[in-house]
Amino acid sequence: MIEVDVAVIGGGPGGYVCAIRAAQLGLKTVIIEADRLGGECVNYGCIPSKSLITVAKLVDKVKEAEKYGLRASGISVDFVQMQKWKSEVVSRLVGGIELLLKGYHATILSGEAEVISKDKIVVATANGREEVSCKNLVIATGTRTSSLPGLEFDGDLVIGSKEGLELMGAPRRLLIVGGGAVGLEFASMYQKLASDVIVVEIMDQLLPGTDPDVVRVVHRKLEGRGAKVYVKSKVLRITKSGSEAKVEIETPAGNLTVEVDKILVSVGRKPRTERMNLEKIGVRTDPKGYVITDSRMQTNVSGVYAIGDVRGPPLLAHKASKEGVVAAECIAGMPSAADWKVIPDAVFCDPEVASAGLTEAKAVEAGFKVKRSRFPFAALGRALSTGEPEGFVKIISNEEDGLVLGVQIVGPEASNLISEAALAIEMGATVEDVALTIHPHPTLPEAIMEASELAAGRPIHQLKT
Repeated sequence: MIEVDVAVIGGGPGGYVCAIRAAQLGLKTVIIEADRLGGECVNYGCIPSKSLITVAKLVDKVKEAEKYGLRASGISVDFVQMQKWKSEVVSRLVGGIELLLKGYHATILSGEAEVISKDKIVVATANGREEVSCKNLVIATGTRTSSLPGLEFDGDLVIGSKEGLELMGAPRRLLIVGGGAVGLEFASMYQKLASDVIVVEIMDQLLPGTDPDVVRVVHRKLEGRGAKVYVKSKVLRITKSGSEAKVEIETPAGNLTVEVDKILVSVGRKPRTERMNLEKIGVRTDPKGYVITDSRMQTNVSGVYAIGDVRGPPLLAHKASKEGVVAAECIAGMPSAADWKVIPDAVFCDPEVASAGLTEAKAVEAGFKVKRSRFPFAALGRALSTGEPEGFVKIISNEEDGLVLGVQIVGPEASNLISEAALAIEMGATVEDVALTIHPHPTLPEAIMEASELAAGRPIHQLKT
């Protein structure tokens, strides 16, 4: 029997951060992981996908290099080496997580956990069953990929994101079912690696819930590179034949049939709560199965906490990590809570998309008198000098006092730019504050300053509207 103050089930971005913070605070901590430390994000999602996206972007840049005066020939992609490099990146991060946990004296248990009661867990390890007695339990088990009836995963022809990151060659014809963040990242990546891409999305736009102005830029880029994009559409049926499939798609313009080599299904995720025995220990969940908590990450059962994707959208690694810190600090008796104003997000499609705070539609819905200000990357020296002039920065502010309510970015390095916007909103900055902040030239963040100057009524590098 292992006796601890805190038992964390799940070693993803929420779980391992929670375990580290708890151990830092002097709590005797054990973390239980059935697969690999780092969870879905590090092993099968965020990190491997961004590694491969980096390669695909580099390939694309080299192919376009002639317009810059750089001539290269015989460009090819060695998928074996690419996958090896991706695995090395992942392994290095997993090793780093293990080193940190051990460095803070958290105990690591590898195995499948079953919750017996709120203070007892049984772990099936490679060496047998291990019992854990805990004063506090943190559920950080994340989510798993959802499938669709008739599109069940077979690991070969019909695949999910995990298999999509392990392919040893670009499919000649790739159908992606689901035009959300994951689907579009795969679409952009494999398009650059020479796949003919088809995207089918049941909603009326790609990236449902995202500002339509932003989405139009991404949609246009995908189609401009040859992709077929069908919104308000769905897959009716597939007929497998050897290594390919015929797929019937229902679209607003009528049904059509396409032949493809791979079908990548990316239609959402569902909470991973098997063997948590939530009903048995009395933990409440919502209609979709996500664990309900308060702002301190505590469930309705005293001493039982939940963090990360298992407690619901947005399903983001950085959100999970912050929740892990909150849970650990609350267990340690600190006055911690989830009191952040915004959770920024980023999609690594082409061009990148990132946002923080309210969209224009949400701000209007919330009752604000909204001012919308945009600055195009096509008017920015740094964007032109890197050959990436597409997109814009859009700032949503309150017309009455200039308060920054939200920022949407579509364009180069949007994922790196959005943190400034998140900080501005968290600190209650106005467009005047951002406009008065000197930004180095020539850089991409100048676009945020320029959009703020427009919002403040004194644009320099665009005409006043």
